[in-house]
Amino acid sequence: MGYVAVTGGRTAIENANKLVHSYRLKDAERAIEVKEIESQMRLLVDRVMGEGGLYAPEYAALALKQTEGDVHEAAFLLRAYRSTLPRNHYSMITDPGEMRGIRRISSSFKDIPGGQVLGPTYDYTHRLLNFDLRNESGAVEQFLEDFALELDTEMDTPSFPKVMDLLREQGLVANRKIDEVEPFDITREKLAFPAPRSARLQLLSRGETGAMTALAYSSMRGYGAVHPTIGELRVGYSEVHIPYPFADEEEDSIYIGELKLTEVETVNSFTQNNQGDVEFMLGYGLTFGQNEVKAIAMAILERSLETQGQSPTQDEEFVLLHIDSVEAQGFVSHLKLPHYITFQSMLDRIRQAQKESKVETGSKG
Repeated sequence: MGYVAVTGGRTAIENANKLVHSYRLKDAERAIEVKEIESQMRLLVDRVMGEGGLYAPEYAALALKQTEGDVHEAAFLLRAYRSTLPRNHYSMITDPGEMRGIRRISSSFKDIPGGQVLGPTYDYTHRLLNFDLRNESGAVEQFLEDFALELDTEMDTPSFPKVMDLLREQGLVANRKIDEVEPFDITREKLAFPAPRSARLQLLSRGETGAMTALAYSSMRGYGAVHPTIGELRVGYSEVHIPYPFADEEEDSIYIGELKLTEVETVNSFTQNNQGDVEFMLGYGLTFGQNEVKAIAMAILERSLETQGQSPTQDEEFVLLHIDSVEAQGFVSHLKLPHYITFQSMLDRIRQAQKESKVETGSKG
Protein backbone atom coordinates (compact mmCIF):
# COMPACT_ATOMS: atom_id res chain seq x y z
CA MET A 1 0.00 0.00 0.00
CA GLY A 2 1.66 3.17 -1.20
CA TYR A 3 0.44 5.37 1.65
CA VAL A 4 2.43 3.36 4.20
CA ALA A 5 5.53 5.19 2.97
CA VAL A 6 3.94 8.58 3.72
CA THR A 7 4.75 10.17 7.06
CA GLY A 8 2.26 8.83 9.58
CA GLY A 9 0.75 6.63 6.89
CA ARG A 10 0.49 3.40 8.86
CA THR A 11 -1.41 5.00 11.72
CA ALA A 12 -3.70 6.79 9.28
CA ILE A 13 -4.48 3.52 7.46
CA GLU A 14 -5.30 1.74 10.72
CA ASN A 15 -7.65 4.54 11.71
CA ALA A 16 -9.21 4.53 8.24
CA ASN A 17 -10.05 0.84 8.72
CA LYS A 18 -11.66 1.59 12.06
CA LEU A 19 -13.65 4.38 10.42
CA VAL A 20 -14.99 1.91 7.86
CA HIS A 21 -16.41 -0.26 10.66
CA SER A 22 -17.82 2.84 12.32
CA TYR A 23 -19.66 3.93 9.18
CA ARG A 24 -20.98 0.38 8.66
CA LEU A 25 -22.38 0.03 12.17
CA LYS A 26 -23.18 3.48 13.56
CA ASP A 27 -26.74 3.71 12.19
CA ALA A 28 -27.53 0.01 12.42
CA GLU A 29 -30.04 -1.41 14.89
CA ARG A 30 -28.02 -4.62 14.86
CA ALA A 31 -25.26 -6.22 12.83
CA ILE A 32 -26.66 -8.10 9.85
CA GLU A 33 -25.89 -11.83 9.93
CA VAL A 34 -23.97 -13.50 7.14
CA LYS A 35 -26.66 -16.17 6.93
CA GLU A 36 -29.27 -13.48 6.26
CA ILE A 37 -27.26 -12.13 3.36
CA GLU A 38 -26.76 -15.63 1.98
CA SER A 39 -30.46 -16.54 2.13
CA GLN A 40 -32.16 -13.23 1.30
CA MET A 41 -29.66 -11.68 -1.13
CA ARG A 42 -29.24 -14.84 -3.16
CA LEU A 43 -28.95 -13.14 -6.57
CA LEU A 44 -26.26 -10.81 -5.26
CA VAL A 45 -24.41 -13.75 -3.69
CA ASP A 46 -24.68 -15.68 -6.97
CA ARG A 47 -23.20 -12.74 -8.88
CA VAL A 48 -20.23 -12.47 -6.52
CA MET A 49 -19.57 -16.21 -6.75
CA GLY A 50 -19.62 -16.07 -10.53
CA GLU A 51 -17.26 -13.11 -10.79
CA GLY A 52 -15.08 -14.43 -7.98
CA GLY A 53 -14.79 -17.85 -9.63
CA LEU A 54 -15.53 -19.73 -6.41
CA TYR A 55 -18.75 -21.55 -5.56
CA ALA A 56 -19.03 -20.75 -1.85
CA PRO A 57 -22.31 -19.01 -0.90
CA GLU A 58 -21.33 -18.43 2.72
CA TYR A 59 -17.97 -16.87 1.84
CA ALA A 60 -19.57 -14.73 -0.87
CA ALA A 61 -22.08 -13.45 1.72
CA LEU A 62 -19.23 -12.77 4.14
CA ALA A 63 -17.36 -10.83 1.45
CA LEU A 64 -20.46 -8.73 0.78
CA LYS A 65 -20.80 -7.92 4.47
CA GLN A 66 -17.12 -7.02 4.75
CA THR A 67 -17.26 -4.72 1.71
CA GLU A 68 -20.63 -3.15 2.59
CA GLY A 69 -22.19 -4.52 -0.58
CA ASP A 70 -19.46 -3.49 -3.03
CA VAL A 71 -19.79 -6.28 -5.60
CA HIS A 72 -16.43 -5.64 -7.29
CA GLU A 73 -14.55 -5.60 -3.99
CA ALA A 74 -16.40 -8.70 -2.77
CA ALA A 75 -15.47 -10.60 -5.94
CA PHE A 76 -11.87 -9.44 -5.42
CA LEU A 77 -11.86 -10.82 -1.86
CA LEU A 78 -13.38 -14.12 -2.97
CA ARG A 79 -10.89 -14.56 -5.79
CA ALA A 80 -7.99 -13.69 -3.49
CA TYR A 81 -9.19 -16.29 -0.98
CA ARG A 82 -9.60 -18.85 -3.77
CA SER A 83 -5.95 -18.42 -4.70
CA THR A 84 -4.89 -19.66 -1.25
CA LEU A 85 -6.82 -22.94 -1.45
CA PRO A 86 -5.16 -26.24 -2.36
CA ARG A 87 -6.44 -28.06 -5.41
CA ASN A 88 -7.13 -31.56 -4.10
CA HIS A 89 -9.28 -32.99 -6.87
CA TYR A 90 -10.47 -32.46 -10.42
CA SER A 91 -14.18 -33.12 -10.84
CA MET A 92 -15.63 -35.26 -13.55
CA ILE A 93 -17.51 -33.59 -16.39
CA THR A 94 -20.81 -32.16 -15.19
CA ASP A 95 -23.75 -32.34 -17.57
CA PRO A 96 -26.17 -29.41 -17.06
CA GLY A 97 -28.69 -31.36 -19.13
CA GLU A 98 -29.20 -33.58 -16.08
CA MET A 99 -29.71 -30.71 -13.62
CA ARG A 100 -32.71 -30.61 -11.30
CA GLY A 101 -34.43 -27.65 -12.89
CA ILE A 102 -36.15 -24.90 -10.92
CA ARG A 103 -36.62 -22.68 -13.98
CA ARG A 104 -36.61 -23.48 -17.67
CA ILE A 105 -37.94 -21.41 -20.57
CA SER A 106 -37.53 -21.06 -24.32
CA SER A 107 -38.27 -17.97 -26.39
CA SER A 108 -37.75 -19.93 -29.63
CA PHE A 109 -40.36 -22.64 -29.07
CA LYS A 110 -43.81 -22.30 -27.54
CA ASP A 111 -44.25 -25.97 -26.69
CA ILE A 112 -41.24 -27.82 -25.30
CA PRO A 113 -40.99 -31.28 -23.68
CA GLY A 114 -41.88 -30.85 -20.03
CA GLY A 115 -43.39 -27.43 -20.65
CA GLN A 116 -42.19 -23.93 -19.84
CA VAL A 117 -41.29 -23.67 -16.14
CA LEU A 118 -41.27 -20.04 -15.02
CA GLY A 119 -39.69 -20.73 -11.63
CA PRO A 120 -38.41 -17.96 -9.32
CA THR A 121 -38.14 -14.76 -11.38
CA TYR A 122 -39.14 -11.10 -11.43
CA ASP A 123 -39.55 -11.13 -15.21
CA TYR A 124 -43.34 -11.16 -15.22
CA THR A 125 -44.10 -8.59 -12.51
CA HIS A 126 -44.41 -4.81 -12.61
CA ARG A 127 -41.29 -2.89 -11.62
CA LEU A 128 -42.91 -1.14 -8.66
CA LEU A 129 -41.55 -0.62 -5.17
CA ASN A 130 -43.14 -2.96 -2.63
CA PHE A 131 -43.42 -0.88 0.53
CA ASP A 132 -44.71 -3.88 2.48
CA LEU A 133 -41.12 -5.13 2.64
CA ARG A 134 -40.18 -2.33 5.06
CA ASN A 135 -41.83 -4.22 7.93
CA GLU A 136 -41.83 -7.79 6.74
CA SER A 137 -40.48 -9.68 9.76
CA GLY A 138 -43.85 -10.53 11.32
CA ALA A 139 -45.30 -11.84 8.07
CA VAL A 140 -42.50 -14.19 7.03
CA GLU A 141 -43.59 -17.29 8.92
CA GLN A 142 -47.22 -16.82 7.94
CA PHE A 143 -46.31 -16.46 4.26
CA LEU A 144 -44.14 -19.57 4.31
CA GLU A 145 -46.87 -21.53 6.03
CA ASP A 146 -49.54 -20.36 3.59
CA PHE A 147 -47.36 -21.07 0.60
CA ALA A 148 -46.30 -24.45 2.04
CA LEU A 149 -42.67 -23.72 1.23
CA GLU A 150 -40.83 -26.61 2.84
CA LEU A 151 -37.06 -27.15 2.81
CA ASP A 152 -37.34 -30.41 0.89
CA THR A 153 -39.48 -28.93 -1.88
CA GLU A 154 -36.42 -28.35 -4.09
CA MET A 155 -35.51 -32.02 -3.84
CA ASP A 156 -38.61 -32.87 -5.90
CA THR A 157 -37.73 -30.67 -8.84
CA PRO A 158 -37.56 -32.65 -12.10
CA SER A 159 -34.92 -32.85 -14.80
CA PHE A 160 -35.84 -31.96 -18.37
CA PRO A 161 -34.48 -32.97 -21.76
CA LYS A 162 -32.54 -30.20 -23.48
CA VAL A 163 -34.56 -28.32 -26.06
CA MET A 164 -31.63 -27.87 -28.44
CA ASP A 165 -31.11 -31.65 -28.56
CA LEU A 166 -34.30 -31.82 -30.60
CA LEU A 167 -32.70 -29.66 -33.30
CA ARG A 168 -29.47 -31.63 -33.07
CA GLU A 169 -31.35 -34.87 -33.70
CA GLN A 170 -32.85 -33.32 -36.85
CA GLY A 171 -29.44 -32.20 -38.10
CA LEU A 172 -30.37 -28.52 -37.88
CA VAL A 173 -27.54 -27.47 -35.57
CA ALA A 174 -23.89 -27.19 -36.50
CA ASN A 175 -22.11 -29.81 -34.44
CA ARG A 176 -19.00 -28.29 -32.94
CA LYS A 177 -15.94 -30.50 -33.16
CA ILE A 178 -14.48 -30.84 -29.67
CA ASP A 179 -10.90 -31.96 -29.43
CA GLU A 180 -10.23 -34.31 -26.53
CA VAL A 181 -7.54 -32.20 -24.91
CA GLU A 182 -7.08 -30.95 -21.37
CA PRO A 183 -8.89 -27.62 -20.90
CA PHE A 184 -6.80 -24.48 -20.65
CA ASP A 185 -6.55 -23.25 -17.03
CA ILE A 186 -6.67 -19.45 -16.93
CA THR A 187 -5.69 -19.43 -13.24
CA ARG A 188 -2.41 -21.30 -13.84
CA GLU A 189 -1.41 -20.64 -17.44
CA LYS A 190 -0.44 -17.41 -19.16
CA LEU A 191 -3.12 -16.28 -21.58
CA ALA A 192 -2.06 -15.71 -25.17
CA PHE A 193 -4.12 -14.74 -28.22
CA PRO A 194 -5.75 -16.32 -30.07
CA ALA A 195 -7.04 -18.12 -26.98
CA PRO A 196 -8.53 -21.64 -27.07
CA ARG A 197 -12.28 -21.88 -26.62
CA SER A 198 -11.93 -23.37 -23.14
CA ALA A 199 -10.02 -20.26 -22.02
CA ARG A 200 -12.59 -17.94 -23.59
CA LEU A 201 -15.44 -19.70 -21.81
CA GLN A 202 -13.64 -19.53 -18.46
CA LEU A 203 -12.95 -15.82 -18.82
CA LEU A 204 -16.52 -15.14 -19.86
CA SER A 205 -17.93 -17.18 -16.98
CA ARG A 206 -15.92 -15.04 -14.51
CA GLY A 207 -16.64 -11.79 -16.32
CA GLU A 208 -18.32 -8.77 -14.75
CA THR A 209 -22.07 -8.85 -15.34
CA GLY A 210 -22.44 -5.18 -16.22
CA ALA A 211 -19.52 -5.11 -18.65
CA MET A 212 -20.70 -8.25 -20.43
CA THR A 213 -24.27 -6.97 -20.62
CA ALA A 214 -23.08 -3.68 -22.14
CA LEU A 215 -20.97 -5.43 -24.78
CA ALA A 216 -23.73 -7.90 -25.63
CA TYR A 217 -26.18 -5.00 -25.91
CA SER A 218 -23.83 -3.22 -28.29
CA SER A 219 -23.73 -6.31 -30.50
CA MET A 220 -27.52 -6.51 -30.65
CA ARG A 221 -27.81 -2.79 -31.46
CA GLY A 222 -25.63 -3.17 -34.53
CA TYR A 223 -22.04 -2.86 -33.26
CA GLY A 224 -21.66 -6.58 -33.85
CA ALA A 225 -23.16 -9.48 -35.79
CA VAL A 226 -25.05 -11.42 -33.11
CA HIS A 227 -28.72 -10.89 -32.24
CA PRO A 228 -30.04 -14.32 -31.20
CA THR A 229 -33.15 -15.88 -29.75
CA ILE A 230 -33.00 -18.06 -26.66
CA GLY A 231 -33.30 -21.72 -27.52
CA GLU A 232 -33.32 -22.61 -23.84
CA LEU A 233 -32.56 -20.97 -20.53
CA ARG A 234 -32.42 -23.23 -17.52
CA VAL A 235 -31.61 -22.75 -13.84
CA GLY A 236 -31.11 -25.68 -11.53
CA TYR A 237 -28.82 -27.88 -9.50
CA SER A 238 -26.15 -30.10 -11.07
CA GLU A 239 -24.38 -32.87 -9.24
CA VAL A 240 -20.60 -32.83 -8.91
CA HIS A 241 -18.56 -36.04 -8.79
CA ILE A 242 -14.86 -36.74 -8.40
CA PRO A 243 -13.10 -39.94 -9.48
CA TYR A 244 -12.98 -42.62 -6.81
CA PRO A 245 -9.35 -42.53 -5.61
CA PHE A 246 -8.87 -46.30 -5.27
CA ALA A 247 -10.62 -47.52 -8.40
CA ASP A 248 -9.11 -48.48 -11.73
CA GLU A 249 -12.25 -47.72 -13.72
CA GLU A 250 -12.81 -44.09 -14.73
CA GLU A 251 -16.57 -44.56 -14.35
CA ASP A 252 -16.30 -45.02 -10.57
CA SER A 253 -16.94 -41.74 -8.82
CA ILE A 254 -17.91 -40.11 -5.52
CA TYR A 255 -20.74 -37.60 -5.21
CA ILE A 256 -19.46 -34.52 -3.31
CA GLY A 257 -22.33 -32.05 -3.70
CA GLU A 258 -24.18 -29.93 -6.21
CA LEU A 259 -23.94 -26.51 -7.83
CA LYS A 260 -26.72 -24.11 -8.72
CA LEU A 261 -26.12 -23.09 -12.34
CA THR A 262 -27.66 -20.98 -15.07
CA GLU A 263 -27.23 -22.35 -18.60
CA VAL A 264 -28.23 -20.66 -21.84
CA GLU A 265 -28.14 -21.86 -25.42
CA THR A 266 -28.96 -19.24 -28.03
CA VAL A 267 -29.99 -19.77 -31.65
CA ASN A 268 -28.16 -17.50 -34.06
CA SER A 269 -28.17 -17.01 -37.81
CA PHE A 270 -27.82 -20.12 -39.94
CA THR A 271 -24.88 -21.05 -42.13
CA GLN A 272 -24.06 -23.60 -44.81
CA ASN A 273 -21.63 -26.38 -43.96
CA ASN A 274 -19.14 -28.13 -46.22
CA GLN A 275 -21.76 -30.67 -47.30
CA GLY A 276 -24.15 -27.92 -48.40
CA ASP A 277 -26.55 -28.40 -45.48
CA VAL A 278 -27.95 -25.30 -43.77
CA GLU A 279 -27.52 -25.31 -39.98
CA PHE A 280 -28.12 -23.00 -37.06
CA MET A 281 -25.14 -21.65 -35.12
CA LEU A 282 -25.43 -21.74 -31.33
CA GLY A 283 -24.06 -19.55 -28.56
CA TYR A 284 -23.38 -20.91 -25.09
CA GLY A 285 -23.41 -19.39 -21.61
CA LEU A 286 -22.96 -20.95 -18.17
CA THR A 287 -22.48 -19.27 -14.82
CA PHE A 288 -22.69 -20.00 -11.11
CA GLY A 289 -26.03 -19.42 -9.38
CA GLN A 290 -29.00 -17.70 -10.95
CA ASN A 291 -27.60 -14.92 -13.12
CA GLU A 292 -29.63 -15.04 -16.30
CA VAL A 293 -28.61 -11.73 -17.86
CA LYS A 294 -24.95 -12.63 -17.58
CA ALA A 295 -25.50 -16.12 -19.02
CA ILE A 296 -27.36 -14.64 -22.00
CA ALA A 297 -24.64 -12.02 -22.50
CA MET A 298 -22.03 -14.78 -22.32
CA ALA A 299 -23.81 -16.76 -25.03
CA ILE A 300 -23.92 -13.67 -27.27
CA LEU A 301 -20.25 -12.83 -26.74
CA GLU A 302 -19.14 -16.45 -27.12
CA ARG A 303 -20.85 -16.64 -30.51
CA SER A 304 -19.59 -13.17 -31.46
CA LEU A 305 -15.97 -14.10 -30.74
CA GLU A 306 -16.26 -17.01 -33.16
CA THR A 307 -17.59 -14.75 -35.92
CA GLN A 308 -15.16 -12.90 -38.15
CA GLY A 309 -15.60 -9.14 -38.29
CA GLN A 310 -14.38 -5.71 -37.24
CA SER A 311 -16.82 -4.85 -34.44
CA PRO A 312 -15.60 -4.48 -30.83
CA THR A 313 -17.42 -7.63 -29.71
CA GLN A 314 -15.59 -9.67 -32.35
CA ASP A 315 -12.19 -8.56 -31.04
CA GLU A 316 -11.07 -11.35 -28.72
CA GLU A 317 -8.45 -9.34 -26.87
CA PHE A 318 -10.75 -6.32 -26.43
CA VAL A 319 -13.59 -8.39 -24.96
CA LEU A 320 -11.70 -10.84 -22.77
CA LEU A 321 -9.32 -8.31 -21.22
CA HIS A 322 -12.00 -5.75 -20.39
CA ILE A 323 -14.78 -7.83 -18.82
CA ASP A 324 -12.78 -8.99 -15.78
CA SER A 325 -14.00 -7.02 -12.76
CA VAL A 326 -10.90 -7.67 -10.65
CA GLU A 327 -8.51 -6.59 -13.39
CA ALA A 328 -10.58 -3.54 -14.29
CA GLN A 329 -11.20 -2.44 -10.71
CA GLY A 330 -7.57 -2.89 -9.77
CA PHE A 331 -6.27 -0.86 -12.68
CA VAL A 332 -8.76 1.97 -12.23
CA SER A 333 -8.45 2.00 -8.43
CA HIS A 334 -4.65 2.14 -8.52
CA LEU A 335 -5.04 5.81 -9.48
CA LYS A 336 -5.91 6.45 -5.81
CA LEU A 337 -2.40 5.44 -4.78
CA PRO A 338 0.36 8.07 -4.49
CA HIS A 339 1.66 9.33 -7.83
CA TYR A 340 3.66 12.15 -6.28
CA ILE A 341 6.88 11.60 -8.21
CA THR A 342 5.12 11.19 -11.56
CA PHE A 343 3.01 14.30 -11.07
CA GLN A 344 5.98 16.31 -9.77
CA SER A 345 7.91 15.34 -12.89
CA MET A 346 5.03 16.62 -15.04
CA LEU A 347 4.99 19.90 -13.08
CA ASP A 348 8.72 20.32 -13.56
CA ARG A 349 8.41 19.80 -17.32
CA ILE A 350 5.53 22.27 -17.62
CA ARG A 351 7.36 24.90 -15.57
CA GLN A 352 10.50 24.41 -17.61
CA ALA A 353 8.52 24.74 -20.86
CA GLN A 354 6.85 27.93 -19.60
CA LYS A 355 10.22 29.38 -18.57
CA GLU A 356 11.74 28.61 -21.99
CA SER A 357 8.70 30.11 -23.71
CA LYS A 358 9.10 33.36 -21.78
CA VAL A 359 12.78 33.54 -22.66
CA GLU A 360 12.02 33.04 -26.36
CA THR A 361 9.25 35.69 -26.25
CA GLY A 362 11.54 38.16 -24.49
CA SER A 363 14.35 37.65 -26.99
CA LYS A 364 11.98 38.22 -29.92
CA GLY A 365 10.65 41.39 -28.29
